[in-house]
Amino acid sequence: MNKKTLNTLVAGASAVAAIGAVSALTSAPVEAAKGKEKCYGVVKAGKNGCGSADKAHGCAAQATLDGSGVEWIKLPKGVCEKLAGGSLEPNFDKKGTEPTEG
Repeated sequence: MNKKTLNTLVAGASAVAAIGAVSALTSAPVEAAKGKEKCYGVVKAGKNGCGSADKAHGCAAQATLDGSGVEWIKLPKGVCEKLAGGSLEPNFDKKGTEPTEG
């Protein structure tokens, strides 16, 4: 085996390894999301998932009230409905309360 062939094999093996690593990284969030559901009404201020149901903001960590019915967090399936105030659907009438210290 000459040096050029060896370099080609090494480059090919590196490319396959890199593709495998990228594939594992991009599928990890998808796998993590399985078995989870959005839970509204139980989020502490600043601890919400992405955008609010009322479109007041589009980013995580921007909830300003504890327990707002339009803010959500992903929880394992079946947990949300066991929590006081937890709902699988947004509640536009539930305003929430001022954040507590702590």
